[in-house]
Amino acid sequence: MDLSLLRTFVTVHRSGSFTRAAALLGLSQPAVTSQIRTLERQLGRPLFLRQARGVTPTTVGDELAHRAAPHLDALVEITESGLHGRVGARTLHLAGPPEFLSLRALPALTPLVSEGLTLRTSFFRAAEESLDGLAAGRHDLAVATAQPRGGLLTATPLCDEEHVLVAAPRWAARLAPDVLLDRGAVVLDQLPVVEVHESLPFVARYWAAIFESKPAASGTVIAPDLRAVLESAASGAGLAVLPRYLCEEALESGRLVELLDPPVPPLRTYFLIVRTGTLALAHIARAHETLLRAAAEW
Repeated sequence: MDLSLLRTFVTVHRSGSFTRAAALLGLSQPAVTSQIRTLERQLGRPLFLRQARGVTPTTVGDELAHRAAPHLDALVEITESGLHGRVGARTLHLAGPPEFLSLRALPALTPLVSEGLTLRTSFFRAAEESLDGLAAGRHDLAVATAQPRGGLLTATPLCDEEHVLVAAPRWAARLAPDVLLDRGAVVLDQLPVVEVHESLPFVARYWAAIFESKPAASGTVIAPDLRAVLESAASGAGLAVLPRYLCEEALESGRLVELLDPPVPPLRTYFLIVRTGTLALAHIARAHETLLRAAAEW
């Protein structure tokens, strides 16, 4: 049996779509369809049930995938990583939020560069963009705050990110803590806001978690990078909601002041996401393991 037919079959099985499998394999959809039909003729049994959206494997298809996929992954690992135990001269394409990759992920992966790994990064504010690129094969590994559905992508919880409400000392001096606890949303909605987008995603999430309301304010400064938000807030432009890891130094130095200390702070979970089966590739598996180990200290 032609191994290329099995490779196409496993890709369709994992992606649940001829179209998506074609994108991952670099083939046309008719070519993928033709290969699956050829394999079905050779086996004498249907492997997929065609539906309006994608395909569903038959019982025979599931059994074949269960038996064939591990062996195909092992063959790919041998050809991709070579016969040595090192990462090898491979390129890892990493996608995710710019601040998290810059301050967390990339420093953690730097030791792998001495083992032959080459890194390429793509920054995306929206998790959907990272996941779409990962599903299409443009990235190898993604960090995102959304957990994907379906079997094409596999997500592992990486770490939790605590959000804090901050402002420059001159703003904090005007806000009594007891007033914030009593009428926090009303008072804060009168202050200027620094955010990454007009929709105020960080502030809205904080308001929903702490005040059970939506912010009434509008953005005074909009900058699509949390590091710019931090610097603007520290300069006195207005209040901001930031990840604690990002503003910890500014809080310790007094450039920023935490306006509230809620008993249960808002958290956001990051996931480490790969295409199902690609952890068989040594360089992706090593990067995946390295980030999980590093996240234990974050």
